Amino acid sequence: MERRPTIYDVAEAAGVAASTVSRAFARPGRVNAETAARIFSAAEQLGYRSGSLPGLVPTRTRTLAVVVTDITNPFYGDIIRGAHEAAAELGYTLLLSHTQEDAQLEREWTERELRAVEGVLLTSSRMSDQAIRMMAKQKPVIVLNRRLPEVPNILVDNARGVRRAVEHLTELGHDSITYVAGPESSWTDGTRWQALREATYELDIRLRRVGPCNSPTVQAGFGRAAEIAAQRATAVIAYNDVVAIGVLKGLLRLGLSVPGDVSVVGFDNTLLAEITEPELTTVAAPLHAMGATGVKNLVAMAGGAVPSREPIVMPVRLVVRRSTGQRSRKRTSPAFGTTNAPPSASAATSMEPGST
Repeated sequence: MERRPTIYDVAEAAGVAASTVSRAFARPGRVNAETAARIFSAAEQLGYRSGSLPGLVPTRTRTLAVVVTDITNPFYGDIIRGAHEAAAELGYTLLLSHTQEDAQLEREWTERELRAVEGVLLTSSRMSDQAIRMMAKQKPVIVLNRRLPEVPNILVDNARGVRRAVEHLTELGHDSITYVAGPESSWTDGTRWQALREATYELDIRLRRVGPCNSPTVQAGFGRAAEIAAQRATAVIAYNDVVAIGVLKGLLRLGLSVPGDVSVVGFDNTLLAEITEPELTTVAAPLHAMGATGVKNLVAMAGGAVPSREPIVMPVRLVVRRSTGQRSRKRTSPAFGTTNAPPSASAATSMEPGST
């Protein structure tokens, strides 16, 4: 009987150690892309089969990985639903991972999933650019809410959303805005902060920042309310809806009125924005469409399609509800010392370069 090729045969043919072959199949994101390609080519030429090594599976699994940073955040609900519906239509199954806003955990879990899926949809990833690039060389990867030129990505029009929120508050008579920042590692937070600097500078609006909220939750926003009240702020824009709701609740607990004393604006237009009291003014993003578009493009890439180098940018709109109102003349914002300096990329944010 003809001897089946072993891991040692593949290692000899590829010119690497057997441990490197094992790692290439078990955790492909941890092996140099050129080395991994050489190993896989040698394995194919030798007829090394999936049964020879635990974890090696056929390419066509009709399964996709969807990775979210915090499954308790309602922001991800519509994205997951859109992705699930699109996958079902195309005959695919989703493997969902929740990484708890932890970049290392996200990388480890996603690398394990590479063995079992045809592609990966990363939503607001906290991983480094290098880690994402390595994965993209092993399997098709699409990133949501993150600009990474070498990897296909789907974004929302943050600049337009921020501009509409600032214009809305300006029309209500507010001449200063406090931004409640999201995670330091968030590409989206950095983009929104830069857009805020540009919009408030152009409209001659004073701008302050509190945070970051590295865990962007209701509790984090609630914890920033006292700082916002101490500034005597009259208008707040928060990183997302759940942080905005926390701010709103915190201000009410301190005896301030929303929007009588302070107007509050969120981002994403999640379900919570409609059921909080007062209802939250927010920048609405097409989250369901983002999830569906991500899956459809990922399936196309798995089938051999070459993705565009340009990001897909989804439109946004401002949804005005009762958390924003005319500036009260009873509360006046303090002098912040100086008006905005011209925005610059270097001063825009303390985020890790290239992270979401």
